[in-house]
Amino acid sequence: MLSKAVSCGLNLPRILQARMLEWGAIPFSRGSEVADFQLSVDSLLENNTDRSGPDIQIQAVKLAEKLKCDTVVSEISTGQGTVNFKINRELLTKTVLQQVIEDGSKYGLKSELFSGLPQKRIVVEFSSPNVAKKFHVGHLRSTIIGNFIANLKEALGHQVTRINYLGDWGMQFGLLGAGFQLFGYEEKLQSSPLQHLFEVYVQVNKEAADDKNVAKSAQEFFQRLELGDLQALALWQKFRDLSIDEYMRIYKRLGVHFDEYSGESFYREKSQEVLKLLDSKGLLQKTLKGTAVVDLSGNGDPSALCTVMRSDGTSLYVTRDLAAAIDRMEKYNFDKMIYVTDKGQKKHFQQVFQMLQIMGYDWADRCQHVPFGVVQGMKTRRGDVTFLEDVLNEIRLRMLQNMASIKTTKELENPQETAEQVGLAALIIQDFRGSLLSDYQFSWDRVFQSRGDTGVFLQYTHARLHSLEETFGCGYLNDFNTACLQEPQSVSILQHLLRFDEVLYRSSQDLQPRHIVSYLLTLSHLAAAAHRALHVRSRPPEVAGARLHLFRAVRSVLANGMKLLGITPVCRM
Repeated sequence: MLSKAVSCGLNLPRILQARMLEWGAIPFSRGSEVADFQLSVDSLLENNTDRSGPDIQIQAVKLAEKLKCDTVVSEISTGQGTVNFKINRELLTKTVLQQVIEDGSKYGLKSELFSGLPQKRIVVEFSSPNVAKKFHVGHLRSTIIGNFIANLKEALGHQVTRINYLGDWGMQFGLLGAGFQLFGYEEKLQSSPLQHLFEVYVQVNKEAADDKNVAKSAQEFFQRLELGDLQALALWQKFRDLSIDEYMRIYKRLGVHFDEYSGESFYREKSQEVLKLLDSKGLLQKTLKGTAVVDLSGNGDPSALCTVMRSDGTSLYVTRDLAAAIDRMEKYNFDKMIYVTDKGQKKHFQQVFQMLQIMGYDWADRCQHVPFGVVQGMKTRRGDVTFLEDVLNEIRLRMLQNMASIKTTKELENPQETAEQVGLAALIIQDFRGSLLSDYQFSWDRVFQSRGDTGVFLQYTHARLHSLEETFGCGYLNDFNTACLQEPQSVSILQHLLRFDEVLYRSSQDLQPRHIVSYLLTLSHLAAAAHRALHVRSRPPEVAGARLHLFRAVRSVLANGMKLLGITPVCRM
């Protein structure tokens, strides 16, 4: 009967893990006085329908009587339809702390949950701003979410390729090219490229709305690009190079890197091959307006028509995405390709994946869209904000002001860098606390709270624990006495440390960072309570050493989790 239970995964060192997996128990962390692990009897019964409360309780008691305590399990009791287990406290303490220190950055990743996990080739496409436009805050979520997913996949041992698929082609470049010829200045382009291109783009859009000749010039410029006109391409290349230089500076501030910068422009020729392939398979239909469409319903449903070519023969976003997917499979032979974009593109990717399928590419089911909601109300003191750099500057400024009242800030080697790292942690944690699919209201007040469930609190906890190690040195950390860590605060931390692999597993399954965020915030609160109660200074060496071991383990796991989220832990603040 016990073998039918399925453990949701424990980060137990081998002897504890084997026992709990054998018994099918799962972590239970609502109170150290109740249990360390809990087994639901109802989940073990072959037919659990029409079972009354008393029947389940009788089964729980019978089961508990059959199980025996040993060197691992010190106490077995029953709850409401459950069998509860307490682990030998000294064994729990010694094995967990040793495992955290020995495994280091791999703690939780060596769990039985990930054993036998096949290493895969994974492509993650994220960020993807539009060339010749300043980095918009709308691309922030794609950037930090994609970075988290890539970090997690790499930590699990997969071969990850990070792609920034730039919006560097399309009719907007017809507008921009025509606009620059009308309103552009080379000096302004060199001194402030993206700001000037943004101004040109806004101006030409206004003109095109009122003047058909401007709109026609834009269309003609894009046609020249599609046909490979050297003069038009040279101007486009200049816009692209200047944009990427600016973006790389922003990515450096965010701590994000890419293995490949590609873009829609890479596939302007291959998109024509896609059109020919669609035509050869009888999937391409011409409309009265001269455009080309694909009927995804197969029965003429107008709502299922997807336009893949303009009337002038130029390509569209969807055509270039099809060409990109085919090219990446040839180049990387990926096991999974993940697109990280806002939920407004859900239909677009459904159409792309469906078209790949009907074109005969059976690997289309390896493609996945990870959608996310919209950030609302992101403003600086100057009002509404459009550009990410303004937000980063505001974060750094406000964080510096908050830190100015703290004495240790004066001792920092680079207070601006620390302020930026703490501010980014605050921004990322606010973003990752809920479901990625949900829209959320941005709040500066919440971002900079030093207490509560915030990124500032995570950074403060990490810095304070690092300070403990600096103050007392590593002399205490050679060995420790497990009997010195039996206080409720110590046990609560140890129980929580056991769950790290379970949390990593959940995030690896649904690609949601909120599981890790919630875990780290709870760990920080537990550490704060322990720090208040379990003093190190003026304590006997044996006690001080044991407590330092505990706090070092907390800091190590805290740092591991923060790095997965894309946060650089600070050691002072």
